[in-house]
Amino acid sequence: KNYVGGAGVVAMHLKAAGANVIFSTILGNDSYGKFVRESLKKSGIKINYQTEKLRPTTNKNVIISQGYRMLKLDKLDNKPISNKTLKSFSREIIKSRSNAYVFSDFRHGIFNRDSVSFLSSSIPSKSFKVADSQVASRWGNICEFENFDLVTPNEKEARFSTGDQDTTVKSLTQSIFKKSKPKNIILKLGSKGIYSTHFANNDENTFAFSIDSFVDKNVDPVGAGDALLAYSTLSYLKTKSLLVASIIGSIAAACECEYDGNIPITPSDIIKKINSIEQKIKFKIK
Repeated sequence: KNYVGGAGVVAMHLKAAGANVIFSTILGNDSYGKFVRESLKKSGIKINYQTEKLRPTTNKNVIISQGYRMLKLDKLDNKPISNKTLKSFSREIIKSRSNAYVFSDFRHGIFNRDSVSFLSSSIPSKSFKVADSQVASRWGNICEFENFDLVTPNEKEARFSTGDQDTTVKSLTQSIFKKSKPKNIILKLGSKGIYSTHFANNDENTFAFSIDSFVDKNVDPVGAGDALLAYSTLSYLKTKSLLVASIIGSIAAACECEYDGNIPITPSDIIKKINSIEQKIKFKIK
């Protein structure tokens, strides 16, 4: 089965949640590039894609047998994109005049130390800036996304970015703040849930909290971070509450874990999960 993944499925989650989405990416002149374009068009997403000679569409395959992931086969090109492509993306950012800009980083050519700085400088000053890095086979650095409103790294990547293997998650988020000054962090802890921190101008108004996972049955965890990124972004944009964004993002991630494959999560999925949680709470109270 083929699914749109990576930053493409983040765009599809955002669209499924009700946002108007413009998606900029790089695709190959191949059958997978066509599949992505047609899938996004069918979802109602406007796509601004670039191509580069000999660069294929990133394609990741997992061979599964009886629920076990046996083998992973990838076809991709991780070299940095050209300056021409980078400038094109910058122009698209400036032209779009959006409420929020989401940088979904898998380190397959678009994002690196120099390009992050260049693309970030193209974002209008009053727009909401979000960054996420989900790196399996590459090195990423969430601390390169400086002065963003929200970042959503996983624990492993955060520890790599800060050179911190052993301290608590509280100290880990503080290390990220010292390096790149995000206003909010949702630190993804896998099956242990999330740890969220809001950083204010003074320590008295800085606060943090943790939320356990809402997953009832973990069918396929792939794509959970994408769902969290999309729904926490829109929830924060709407409510300005990190607590609300963390809860809704965690619920979206749980919904994704309970599907087989990378499926865009809808508001009805979120509501169904909330109703399920409420029923469990009522049962426990009785």
